[in-house]
Amino acid sequence: MRLKTIHPEGWASALGYANGMLAPDGTLHIGGQIGWTADKQFEAKDFIGQLEQALRNVVAVVEAAGGEVTDIARMTWFVTDKSDYLAQQRAVGQAYRRVMGKHFPAISMLVIADLIEDEALIEIEATAHIA
Repeated sequence: MRLKTIHPEGWASALGYANGMLAPDGTLHIGGQIGWTADKQFEAKDFIGQLEQALRNVVAVVEAAGGEVTDIARMTWFVTDKSDYLAQQRAVGQAYRRVMGKHFPAISMLVIADLIEDEALIEIEATAHIA
């Protein structure tokens, strides 16, 4: 078996990238997910709303590959506003737990100048292992 492209059902086409790539050993590489919906619309304009949507998007890719939240081994968060993130720690935790429960994979966070999509405030990439 070669790498298998993972694309959640009902999502708009990924143009020039894959949302996920599943390796024969069960390793799932999840491309950077931003805070837009399956049809590439930003319903949330705020950091917390986009964080929650981006996490839901990561989970949707994992589930499309046959996995679940607890299969996520690591995430890297790219945020455009460190102050906004730090000012909302309680809300960040609440949004995280609504999507991820009490599963805490290895997480790195980078503060960056900008993201490709002008409205995006956060992007999350991840790796999962689907047993």
